[in-house]
Amino acid sequence: MTSSSENLNNPSDITMPSISTKNAISLPPVQYDAPKTEDYYYMNLAIEEAKKGLFTTRPNPAVGCIIVKNNLIIGSGFHPKAGEPHAEVFALRSAVQSVEGSTAYVTLEPCSHTGKTPPCAVALIKSGVARVVIAGLDPNPKVAGRGVDLLLSAGIKVCVGVCQDQAEQLNLGFLKAMRCQMPYVRLKVATSLDGRTAMASGESKWITGPAAREDVQRLRALSGAIITGSQTIIEDNPSLNVRSEQLGVEVGQIPQPKVVILDRRKRLSGVKGIEQSYQVLHNDKAIIYTEDDLSVLLHRLKVDYDIYDVLIEAGSKVSGSFIEAGLVDELIVYQAPCILGHSAQPMITLDIDNLSSQRRFTLKECQRVGTDLRLNFIAQ
Repeated sequence: MTSSSENLNNPSDITMPSISTKNAISLPPVQYDAPKTEDYYYMNLAIEEAKKGLFTTRPNPAVGCIIVKNNLIIGSGFHPKAGEPHAEVFALRSAVQSVEGSTAYVTLEPCSHTGKTPPCAVALIKSGVARVVIAGLDPNPKVAGRGVDLLLSAGIKVCVGVCQDQAEQLNLGFLKAMRCQMPYVRLKVATSLDGRTAMASGESKWITGPAAREDVQRLRALSGAIITGSQTIIEDNPSLNVRSEQLGVEVGQIPQPKVVILDRRKRLSGVKGIEQSYQVLHNDKAIIYTEDDLSVLLHRLKVDYDIYDVLIEAGSKVSGSFIEAGLVDELIVYQAPCILGHSAQPMITLDIDNLSSQRRFTLKECQRVGTDLRLNFIAQ
């Protein structure tokens, strides 16, 4: 467990970024190749490849690549884990014939810099591909159009923007973090039909069914950090880890999310032997955060830990604090077919005096999960 003296609790030594969801990178105009009808089919296959690394690539983005020659797929690959070769390299390695003159379909702009692995744009150039179709440009300042520039300079035709929206859904956290230095924040709530999350006594296991709880494992696997409150730790003693065997990959391959506990009243901080009382405190990566500024917390998670996706699993007060601060990107509500009554605890604690101050969300998706409904809302 990380002590409360962690740098996350010292916000005075940082400068907060200007928070914007728009891409702050200005790219020079370039001449792109026009998309072809078949490009959308093959890019969708590349997106399916990318999904194979969705739970294992953190902090890197999930990327897929398909190589096509004479209308035949001759190679495919995805990026499985940070530090390992990228999707383009795996696709080139898997090619069953020469890739010279072929078309490569990539869900994110090929990198142009040397990190833990060589630049993928250079690998594509050396391979002899004639055309590269890219779903979207990489807003990482180390790339930001440079990968495309390398390809164009080598005489390779480049098409950008094919299935961009679908591809971006795979990497919402990475894209937001690169654009504005803040993680993508999902707030998860399990509620009854009348908007209650627990009985007045705190009893809450279980409102939703096993299918919904399994679905939450998917959200955790997508997240670099889970934020909760000390009240939730004290009342529920949750593990807040990824343990599902139904995610398509072995649990050991999934980076466990860091647990961040908001403890402004310092009920857990500095208490001798407290680690033995609660499951999450057995984890030496757990952080207790005692400050008030949630924006600083999120920024530090991005800057200090390369955490781009954050999941909030907390009580109504913590949830309300994030909504009030305008820090929630996506609200995910699991609604069970039950009624708990007016004395039960609300899903959100937030003081709003008039309708003009209401917090609005846009429904993105509604799906049945077992006996419950999952409602995904995007903040307006």
